[in-house]
Amino acid sequence: MRILVLGHKGMLGSDIMARLADDHELIGKDREDFDISQAESCRSVMEEVDPEVVINCAAYTDVDGAEEHRDLCFAVNARGVENLCRSCEGRNVKIVHISTDYVFDGKKGALYTEDDVPHPLNIYGASKRAGEEILTRWSGAFLLIRTAWMYGKNGKNFVTTVLNKALNERYLRVVDDQLGSPTYTWDLAGAIKLLLEKGVEGVFHITNRGVCSWFDFARKILELARIDGVKIEPIKSSELDRKAIRPSFSGLSSQKFTQVTGKTLRFWQTALDDFLFHDLNLSR
Repeated sequence: MRILVLGHKGMLGSDIMARLADDHELIGKDREDFDISQAESCRSVMEEVDPEVVINCAAYTDVDGAEEHRDLCFAVNARGVENLCRSCEGRNVKIVHISTDYVFDGKKGALYTEDDVPHPLNIYGASKRAGEEILTRWSGAFLLIRTAWMYGKNGKNFVTTVLNKALNERYLRVVDDQLGSPTYTWDLAGAIKLLLEKGVEGVFHITNRGVCSWFDFARKILELARIDGVKIEPIKSSELDRKAIRPSFSGLSSQKFTQVTGKTLRFWQTALDDFLFHDLNLSR
């Protein structure tokens, strides 16, 4: 397939480029090449590349910043999706769009399935939900992938933040009242490849297996990295001065993905170990 990857230099986009390159023709575009919030820019890149598939990894992802920059957030995460859909009209292009667990409010108390009704708590989640609604209304062929708590080698993420703070500060305070599923972008990219090659469409939840708190996640990072002498204290979300409210439980069920593909992603602990000692080249 001839595949256009938008946001190809980012954390997920770069892993998609790496995982699909051997079997498909890939063209990557990033912010220096186009502006997804501008309709003409989207039309221009579509005419230039003429893809069969567009994978949209371009997004505004600053959850707290979105509370103060709502217009910019919606311009990228919602209007950008509309621009993309309109630029694909009449071209027989499948759109793969990446969304988030933050479209849910966390009040279910169990893993969210694709049939659960979204109810975002913050501006970022609302913008991503608006993008989902536009995609399902405007696109004739789409894959909507919801994922969560992503980390990978090309981009700022929780794992590298914890490692850097542990080496420099030796004291960490991490919330223990938000639960979700850490997701290694290398594994997510492989799952997206599998769905594309099977030719399926619709909404899919994809994360690494298992659920933990941010505190549990941080503790496992330090344990696997063998960083000693760091005090880590569990705290409540209310103790942090954050502008955006986060869902307390945003775990996603990947059962539909497993039913369609016959595959499951690794447990988050195994994926984290691989990231630390493969991508980050830590010594065992």
